[in-house]
Parts: sequence; structure tokens; C-alpha cells
Amino acid sequence: MLAPKKVKHRKWQRGDKIRGKASRMTKLSFGDYGLKSLNAGWITARQIESARRTIVGHIQRIGDVYIRLFPDKPITAKGNEMPMGKGKGAVDHYVAPVKPGTIMFEMKGVEEKVAKRALQLAGYKLPVKTKFITKKLV
Repeated sequence: MLAPKKVKHRKWQRGDKIRGKASRMTKLSFGDYGLKSLNAGWITARQIESARRTIVGHIQRIGDVYIRLFPDKPITAKGNEMPMGKGKGAVDHYVAPVKPGTIMFEMKGVEEKVAKRALQLAGYKLPVKTKFITKKLV
């Protein structure tokens, strides 16, 4: 699964509210088709990997898949039935905060019908609403 090799700060503050719309990663850069988020949320490394495997399995390794997210935000957790206090828990997993309008996955080298179904199946694995988008060929 995806996780940073090295981080400047091991533990971060949560910052639960994700406000505003995405201003970066809003246009297709690498592929012809993409999966765009329609609302905000945290996407875990496990969810990204699950969606990636769904896409690769559906397109049968024809074409290219680009993951535009990287989970670099550490989320900590303490054990069950721990008393209050005693500090912050250990890092449990990593998430990628996503704003509305962020392109999460891109594809190229496959037919539009196959790409649409693959990205639709991947969208079911994610905790945010998603939309299939295509590059406008002029």
C-alpha cells in the first residue's frame, strides 16, 4: 500500500473540515479519461489500492492507469478501552484529503466504454461521490 518513505512530522493535527473546491489537479494531465470527486473526504491508502486493483483487473492490463492521489496525512489511533490522557496514539494509517473537483485516477490506451466501466467500478470502492470525465478532443 501507499505510504510516505519519510515525513518531516510523524503525527499531524487532524483538521477534520475540508473546505472549498480543488484548485489543483482539476484537469486531465496524463490520460484521456478520468475519475473526478464530487465531494470532499479522506481516502485511505487501502481504498486507493482497492480502486487501482479494480481498474487494472477490468481493463486486463491494456493501457495505462495513473493514480493522482498520494496518502501522506498520518492518522493516529489509540487502543480500545484506553483511559483519557496518556498522549496521542501511534500512527495507524495514511489518508489523502480530497476536495470536490479533484481528479483521482486517469487512464489512456483503452476504449471509452471499457474505461467508463472500469472507473465506475473503482468509484464504488471510494468514500466520495465520483464522476467519469473525458478529455475534450477538439
